[in-house]
Amino acid sequence: MTLSNTSSLPTTPEERLFQPVRLGRYTLPYRIVMAPLTRSRAHQPGNTPSHLNALYYAQRASAALIVSEATQVSMQGQGYAWTPGIHSREQIDGWRNVTNTVHEAGGLIFMQLWHVGRISHPALQPDNMLPVAPSAIKPSGEAFIENKNGKGEMVPFVTPRALQIEEIPYIVRQYVRGAKNALISGFDGVEIHSANGYLLDQFINSHTNRRNDEYGGSVENRARLLLEIVDAAIEIWGADRVGVRLSPLGTFNDISDDNPEATFGYIAEKLNDYPLAYLHVINPAAAALESGATPDPAALRMLKLIREKFHGTLILAGGFDRETAEAWLQQDKADLIAFGRKFLANPDLPERFRTRAHLNAADQTTFYGGSAEGYTDYTSLAQEL
Repeated sequence: MTLSNTSSLPTTPEERLFQPVRLGRYTLPYRIVMAPLTRSRAHQPGNTPSHLNALYYAQRASAALIVSEATQVSMQGQGYAWTPGIHSREQIDGWRNVTNTVHEAGGLIFMQLWHVGRISHPALQPDNMLPVAPSAIKPSGEAFIENKNGKGEMVPFVTPRALQIEEIPYIVRQYVRGAKNALISGFDGVEIHSANGYLLDQFINSHTNRRNDEYGGSVENRARLLLEIVDAAIEIWGADRVGVRLSPLGTFNDISDDNPEATFGYIAEKLNDYPLAYLHVINPAAAALESGATPDPAALRMLKLIREKFHGTLILAGGFDRETAEAWLQQDKADLIAFGRKFLANPDLPERFRTRAHLNAADQTTFYGGSAEGYTDYTSLAQEL
């Protein structure tokens, strides 16, 4: 499949941002990806995508690839109020409306499959049960729940329940169901969310995984659940429509690892066993890149290691503007660059980059929850004429 949503975006030899690239079975016309963005605007009750969500994604269909907001594979997998799921018939129908609308606008969209693990709260869990995790270690920070008045509220995290080894196949089945439902919903592929301190990242990192069975201890064991889920997703989609997201050196949601280069170097190399559509990495140098500071040498070593170990298509996300994205592509540090907040506020971001137009500023007060304000009311260049 070759997308045709970029007829107004000519390729120029000197700009890699606007050169085509292969991603699994797809040929993308340029290298500007819309990163997954949690917006907490699923319709209630039921955490179902609505017509408003379909409009939001269709407005951004000029992205070479859209990766959907993180979408919980089960009720157990939910960690924030008003986030969408992919485990009910109503959710499938809602997402089918989203994918149809995106495809009509010429776009390509993958679903990000998500289980938050310990980054949840009994208020979000079925029957007010404890969240689950590889080990019973309480994270620092607070959960975002809906209170009795229907408003968003921050409450302290609780100590999760450690998964029994007999429950691990059930976790895999949750991802299998999510992957199958994403296919039914009309998505073009799936991304397995293994980043940002959520369940699969909790298994990967030594700080949150203190298990002494076949899912803990060595890096091979800590990566086992991720690889089992990759295998399962490939059975449904084929490897060339499956991506994986990682956050090496990430600290979000109280995560860390004793030897991150060994851990993520192993995973990046192991993923070569599967001809995946891509590996999507959250840039550990994002904060420095965004502020113009010199990146930490450890972050640069990690990025170099991932690039050397993983031989497939690499997407980097975090901290980029037009100039730094182009520079990193020119230096072959990545094959595509994903943008989050810039796409949030600029639905026609590729056109703005192509013409070097001004960018809308993102309104942080409307990031999570609400309706159209700060969601579908950002203007395109055409609307500003």
